Amino acid sequence: MGLSKLPMFKLPALKVLAVLALVVSMSACSMFKSKHDTIDNMPLEALYDNAHASLQNADYAAATKAYQRLIARFPSGEYNEQAQLDLAYSQYKDNQPDDALSTVNRFIKTYPTHKHVDYAYYLRGLINFDRTSGVIERYINREGSQARRDQGYNLQAFDDFSELSRRFPDSAYTADARQRMIYLRNVLAQYEINVAEFYLRNKAYIAAADRSQYVVEHYQEAPQAGDALAILTRSYLALDQKTLADQTRQVLALNYPNHPYLTDAKWPHAPSTLRKMVPFSGHH
Repeated sequence: MGLSKLPMFKLPALKVLAVLALVVSMSACSMFKSKHDTIDNMPLEALYDNAHASLQNADYAAATKAYQRLIARFPSGEYNEQAQLDLAYSQYKDNQPDDALSTVNRFIKTYPTHKHVDYAYYLRGLINFDRTSGVIERYINREGSQARRDQGYNLQAFDDFSELSRRFPDSAYTADARQRMIYLRNVLAQYEINVAEFYLRNKAYIAAADRSQYVVEHYQEAPQAGDALAILTRSYLALDQKTLADQTRQVLALNYPNHPYLTDAKWPHAPSTLRKMVPFSGHH
């Protein structure tokens, strides 16, 4: 007795079941994949889009993590290079200046001819530009506060922007860099004036003269050059150098005819004790 064959009418039903099973299987795989896609297994473009979206939404911690994963998983190519720049910016915005500076310096060293290396120089300047600002100063935007802090990072930022301007004079970032250089020049000059005034009030006239002379020589275009000439004049008078004092006063009168020292020989006046006690008053 032979094996009985399946009825012909059941074959189409089996095919339908097989197709349905395949569809369900594919749908399940798709659902599983969408639920378990992470920065550890996303394809390159999806991972970059994920990182970029986090950056656009100001979720800098998530952006930093995603960019770092992209760089580790895909160590070459245009996405990797752009991710390094984006990572430096994300770290900078996330208040991680040391990490941001390390990332941007590595990019400049690795890709010195990259089409966006001018942005890297600009970003390096921004990182150092913001490093001397305290939390309160960032909100109240008080320029005088920077002139009372250590000027190491301001000097470095000035050099960074200067290098950008020299290497890439036609860069889209150079105009802003030059404006920041003017601001930094004035901050640096004011810092020297603050120190010179301190020496003058404490009768350290040679030190006051040295600081003032430094401003005259290095920050001629800064508004503080007039203050420097006035302090230098007072210092020369205190040191009994009348000829030098007269010459310096003439230069002051010629270049800054409205300077208060020309009508008030005791300028600059020491701040009152009450004034010193006012927070953020700009005095030591």
